Amino acid sequence: MITTSIISVIILLSVLIFVHEFGHFLAARFLGVGVLKFSLGFGPKLIGKKWGETEYLISLLPLGGYLKLLGESEDDVLSEEDEKRSFLKQLPLKRIAIVVAGPLSNFLLAILIFTVIYMIGLPTLTTQIGPVQPDSPAFNAGIAEGDKILAIDGKKVIRWEKMAEVVAKSGGKELRITIKRGQQLKDITLRPKLFKLKNIFGEDVDSYKIGVSPSAQTVTERKNPFAAFFLGLKQTYFISKLTLVGLVKIINGTVSPKTLGGPILIAQIAGTQAKEGIISFVLFMALLSVNLAVLNLLPIPVLDGGHISFYLFEIIAGKEVNIKFKERAQQIGIALLIILMLFVFIVDIERLNIKMFDNIGKIFTR
Repeated sequence: MITTSIISVIILLSVLIFVHEFGHFLAARFLGVGVLKFSLGFGPKLIGKKWGETEYLISLLPLGGYLKLLGESEDDVLSEEDEKRSFLKQLPLKRIAIVVAGPLSNFLLAILIFTVIYMIGLPTLTTQIGPVQPDSPAFNAGIAEGDKILAIDGKKVIRWEKMAEVVAKSGGKELRITIKRGQQLKDITLRPKLFKLKNIFGEDVDSYKIGVSPSAQTVTERKNPFAAFFLGLKQTYFISKLTLVGLVKIINGTVSPKTLGGPILIAQIAGTQAKEGIISFVLFMALLSVNLAVLNLLPIPVLDGGHISFYLFEIIAGKEVNIKFKERAQQIGIALLIILMLFVFIVDIERLNIKMFDNIGKIFTR
């Protein structure tokens, strides 16, 4: 299990970070900015080959990669010719485009994965009824395990998710449900009831239900490329929105910061998903790719969003951000990221119940 988790997280993070850096690389090349180094992996160089001005490397630590642009540091000494192709000498909009290309590549990777998966097909729960909750609207109306819901108020439903959505949005009004029992069709009238449930953030919410659970029956739905692409866009948007909502809830205290996960949790989940199969693993990759894109766009110095904020200020104010202010902001940004990394690492340790770190974990997570 440990070996699987390690290999899985290496593949996972390598792909995600490599795609991110490759986005920066393509945008820089397209916009005429010099690229000095493009590395697969970090740390000491294992092998390298120079084509033109760019050195392509494979480095020791196989976790993502990095990009070195011409003139990306204000301390670089460049010739007059090189200055024309240096990153910092480009118009702010060009620099924004190069920076945005990283997160955009992660979004595109997620959309691509979702599109391919929807085309291949995913097992989807049918509307066949499993266990029925005693004294629920369904139980009192005579719905039994094994029945299959065909329509609600005359509108056909074939997937459990869609059926549950219709019921949840009913507002408690009376519904006419068409069921199939054996070879017989039957119309049943019932009124959904408010149930207390936990949402994805662990919060108590009220939702209208009829008191049934799905059976294990599934069908595989395959979409054509256009429908699959649209669903991929929709799913990527949904996960992006969910990520931002989750961050806001953590900041305002609605959701505990302990819900955050660090490298250990990612490795555990990656290992589990890899054992579940390639589809589960790449779906998890798509989820993290969206998370990486959204988090990178946050206006925090040292992240892509922080750089974009500086360049937007330059456009609006007509002058560059003060160098000392930028350096101080980046120092604060680095400190915040280190604190966050330590926090999620300690939370991960607590999840594993490793006793030697237990007391330290309690200090940071109480």
